[in-house]
Amino acid sequence: MKINKQLVGVAGEYFVAAELSRRGYLAAITLRNSDGVDILTSNIDGSKSFAIQVKTTQDKKKWVLNKKIEDEVTKDKYFVFVTLYSDPSKYPDYIIIKGSDLGKFIKEGHQNWLKNPGKKGQQRKDTSIREFNPSYIDQSKLMSWDGFVDLIEG
Repeated sequence: MKINKQLVGVAGEYFVAAELSRRGYLAAITLRNSDGVDILTSNIDGSKSFAIQVKTTQDKKKWVLNKKIEDEVTKDKYFVFVTLYSDPSKYPDYIIIKGSDLGKFIKEGHQNWLKNPGKKGQQRKDTSIREFNPSYIDQSKLMSWDGFVDLIEG
């Protein structure tokens, strides 16, 4: 069952918050107008906290981003990419990456894309659209939930 794009985004945020809560951490979903931060999470005593931005797709393993992601350098910000499935009996897939690692990867990838000719040999034109495809990134930069919560435990 295909669901509305806006609901996909909201569902992704709630799945991430639920996963953090299930693992024993505080997870507060921010208001919709909080630019760049969807969830604030911390350990129970609040001594270690992180900002999370959630990006969600349905039935795909690629996410469309904006150029501003290239400037991401915030120390304690992470991105969680969520894939929801049309089949509601399938659980979501998650990809977790530090924001600064993502920014660097997106910037380098886009510059390489611009350098290479298009399908018809033409020079590519720069746009503000970026794409995150995790199959092209150094897999050591990606985290599991266990790796991420180890950071929260610090």
